[in-house]
Amino acid sequence: MSSTFSDEQLLAGRQLLNGSATFRLGVAKLEQLPPLRGIEIAVAGRSNVGKSTLINAVTGVNGLARASNTPGRTRELNFFEVGQNVTLVDMPGYGYAKASKKDVKKWQSVLRGYLRGRVGLTRAFVLIDARHGIMTPDIEMFEMLDDAAVAYQIVITKSDKIKPSELESLHTETLALIKKRAAAYPTIHITSAEKAFGIDELRAEIAGLAKG
Repeated sequence: MSSTFSDEQLLAGRQLLNGSATFRLGVAKLEQLPPLRGIEIAVAGRSNVGKSTLINAVTGVNGLARASNTPGRTRELNFFEVGQNVTLVDMPGYGYAKASKKDVKKWQSVLRGYLRGRVGLTRAFVLIDARHGIMTPDIEMFEMLDDAAVAYQIVITKSDKIKPSELESLHTETLALIKKRAAAYPTIHITSAEKAFGIDELRAEIAGLAKG
C-alpha cells in the first residue's frame, strides 16, 4: 500500500491544491448547474464518512467544506473551484433517511441527472470509513455510478482508527469487490485527514486527472 506516485507527481499535486480553493455555489436543481470549467471530480460517501474533513485537508483550506449539523439533511451539490481547470463537487452524504420518500426520490433524480449528463465529470471518489467498510448504501452508489458510466475510485478514510492488520484486510477485501464493478478504478487511496496520511497522494491523483 506504499505510494506509487513519483516526487514530481506529488509536487504537482501540492502545487495545484495549494490552499487557494474557493466555494463556487450550491445546486439543488439540474437547471442550476454552472457552466463547465475544465474537469469536475465528485466526492461521494455515507453521512459521517468524513467528506468535508477530507476536502478541507486535500485543498488545504480549513472550513471550505462544512458538514451539516444533521447527517443526511444536506441536499445540494456543492461546487468548489481549484486552480484554473478543476472543480470538486461535494455530493450529499447518503445512508440516512432524514427526508420523506418523495424528497429522497426527487433528489435521487437530480443526482442521476447530474451523473449521466455532466460531460466534464471525470471521476468520482467514493469515500469508505475504515471502521465500517463497504455497506449497502455504498453498493447502491456504485451501481448508480456504473449505470451512469462514471469512473470512480475508492478512498478509505479514517485509516488511523483501525489496526494495521485490519486495514490490510480491508484493502484486500475492497480491492476484490471493486474488481467486479464496471466503472470502478482498480486502485484504492488510503487516507487519514487527521494524521495527514495519504493526502499528498490524493492531491497527486487529482493533478494527474487535471493534466489529462
